[in-house]
This record gives sequence, structure tokens and C-alpha cells, in this order.
Amino acid sequence: MRPSLLPLVVSAFFTFAEYGVCEGDFSSSPRVTVEPRAVKPAPSDLAARPNIRVQSTLVLIPVTVTDPVNRFVTGLAKEDFNVFEDNQRQEIASFSSEDAPLSVGVVFDCSGSMGAKLEKSRQAVAEFVKRANPQDEFFLVQFNDSANLVQSFTTVAEEIQNRLAFTVSKGRTALLDAVYRSLHEMKKARNPRKALLVISDGGDNSSRYTEREIKNRVKEADVQIYAIGIFEPVGHRSRTPEELAGPGLLSEIAEQTGGRQYPVEDMNDLADVSAKIGVELRNQYILGYSPANQQRDGRYRRVQVKLNQPKGLPPLRAYWRMGYYAPGD
Repeated sequence: MRPSLLPLVVSAFFTFAEYGVCEGDFSSSPRVTVEPRAVKPAPSDLAARPNIRVQSTLVLIPVTVTDPVNRFVTGLAKEDFNVFEDNQRQEIASFSSEDAPLSVGVVFDCSGSMGAKLEKSRQAVAEFVKRANPQDEFFLVQFNDSANLVQSFTTVAEEIQNRLAFTVSKGRTALLDAVYRSLHEMKKARNPRKALLVISDGGDNSSRYTEREIKNRVKEADVQIYAIGIFEPVGHRSRTPEELAGPGLLSEIAEQTGGRQYPVEDMNDLADVSAKIGVELRNQYILGYSPANQQRDGRYRRVQVKLNQPKGLPPLRAYWRMGYYAPGD
């Protein structure tokens, strides 16, 4: 059964274990050149968080804007955006560029092929959670032959790192099952903004769920997915068919949510890429609109965001969630 309205629709009051089997320690600090936006203090009351709580039915679309060299563009105004639903222009009712709290699931590959990559992958997670705000919460799903919830939601980011310290590498790769398990856990999230960070070195070869099932589930979920694909060069003879398909699979899953897949071939770049994703989640615009089409038909509505190119700036590019399911009776 499809959910009532996604990516984020609310009607009255809205704000925008198993142990896995995946070992190692942190032996060096990763180099990070990305400077995150300064963390703002927690609001003292609800009124201090404008454009997040509204009293009408809204669809909320997170949007990332970048310039030609992939730097994040901040400082845009509501008038710089146009939103279309099924090719019909919508009136933007709420607009925010504030750094709102996040609920994040870390989806960590500990299959056999990850052995030599585990240490750098742990460091990448450490860099990502450094960008956390005090109101953020995290959970950890590890996967190899199966997907396991290793740490349920916690506001103590160090708990995620502590769990990862005991991982060992073995088994096959149930990537799709891990995404499914993570989307299920995300239903317990307290924050309106939700994201998954997937770290994996290949495609799927052990899941019960199919690619089609997961893509449909991702469409229904109100979760942005960011993936770091650790891939050996294409010409490397050890790449399996699943690994060759990995980049395409991760890209398709991530892009329809408004997230992205970042391929990494040099393990020394892993921490920097992870830090960049953390910064991206802190530099998004949130566009809210009340759909002109109010039919409760349960159909998928396609969303498009277009930019009014600001004068004096190079051509900009926007990334956004591609659509949502309308509520059904």
C-alpha cells in the first residue's frame, strides 16, 4: 500500500539487533578540504524555525544548487525558483535555506570484497558525522549476505563509529535488502528531513528484494539517498558483473530521490567525498507548495524544478526529488 503523500506531505501540524558482520581501527586522520557551514545553535522555541512548520497541506522538495565546478550555491531567493508538478506550475508557498535537523541512516557494506577498504570507509563515516548538528540522529545498517540493523536511532554520533570498529569483512553483497531495511527503519525518524548514506564497493548479488521493488519503494519514501561507490577502474580484471553494474544501480536509486552517487576510485579521496555529502545536506533549499491537483488518486506526480538564472552568476544546476505519490482514499 502506498503511503499517504510523499516526499513530505502533512495535513495539520508539520515540521519540514542484531550485529552485522563487517574490524579495524582509525590509524590516521583523513584530509578534508571542504569547509562546512557553521552550525547554528538550536532554536529556543518553535517560532525560531520559520518556514518549517505550516498549517496547510504541503509538498516539500529539498533542492541542491551547484555551479559549473560543482560548488554549492547559497544565498538564492524564493524568486529564483520555479516548481512544476506534472508540467503545471505551482505557487511556492514556503521557502527555507535554514540548516534543519536531519535523520540519517548509514548503510555500510562489509562484504568480502571490502576487506582492505574498511579502514578508509570507517574514516569516511567519521568525517560525515562531524558535520552533524546536535539535533541530528543516526542509525547504522551493515550488510553482506544479509542486512542487519546494528545501531538504532541515536543522537550520539560516536555510537555509529563505535559499532563500525567491530566490523569484519566477509560474505556476499545484499545491497538492495540493506536499502529496504534502512527505509523501514527510517519510519521511526523524528526529524522531517531524512537521508541515507550508502557506502559500497559493488552491485548486488545476494538480496531477496529485486531492483524493481526497491526502486518503487524509494519512490514512495521521503528519504534522500546519497551513495559513495568504491569502484576499481573499469579495465581491472577482478571486477565482477555485479561490480560493473554497481555504479548504474546506485545512481538510479539515488538520483530519483534528489540525492547523488559519487564514484570513488582512489581510496584517499573517500573521506573528502563523504565530507562533501555532509556539507551538501547542510546547504539545501526547501521549497514547499500546495498542489494545484488536489485529487486523492494515489498516482505518482512528477516534479520539476527550474532556476531563474541570477545575473552575474555562471550557469547553475539544480538537483531535486523527482516526484511523490498523491494520497489515496
